Amino acid sequence: MYSIVLVDDHAIVREGFKHLIEREPDLDVVAECRSAEEALETVTAAAPDLVALDLSLPDGGGLPLIEHLRSATPRTRVVVLSMHDSEPYVSEALRRGAHGYVTKGAAPEELVAGLRAVLDGERFLSSDLAQVRAQAGQGEPEPLRRLTLRERDVFLLLARGLTAKQAAAELGIGQKTVYIHRASLMAKLEAGSELELFRLAVTHGLIDG
Repeated sequence: MYSIVLVDDHAIVREGFKHLIEREPDLDVVAECRSAEEALETVTAAAPDLVALDLSLPDGGGLPLIEHLRSATPRTRVVVLSMHDSEPYVSEALRRGAHGYVTKGAAPEELVAGLRAVLDGERFLSSDLAQVRAQAGQGEPEPLRRLTLRERDVFLLLARGLTAKQAAAELGIGQKTVYIHRASLMAKLEAGSELELFRLAVTHGLIDG
């Protein structure tokens, strides 16, 4: 029996995924989480075989959470289940350690097929993403390729309007470290303010305008 944790902030969505998954005799949803904090705590304690993760969570993006989960429980595999079906989301998720990416617009049977493929050690993209190259980082727009993973995290949090103090708490790093990353990423992106970071993030589809 494979154990699975669902992470999505919408109860109806979780219930739908759970119903679909548990029709399979060897797949068991052992926990449901609605936030990044709850997910990290639950997965660390339960060490499931797989986490099915939405990218849009109320207390922080799912992209940084992928790294936290992979660090906390390396044997746990991660499949993203997201409404986002375009770059840079797919490449970013794979870059950060996701083993699969299934859009919420894919056929229901693709979800189960994706979970099984990933549990078998394969990398999986739903058919509507078939043209997206699985190699992390390919196809992502400039100027994001210039940023390190940590700079990306800081960039996204600042673009969402968080202060340096809030970003530090979100990432579990010091406020001074956030300022260092902020200075570096703003130089690389040739941005002069958080407003420009917001505009860049919206332009590249990382946050809603």
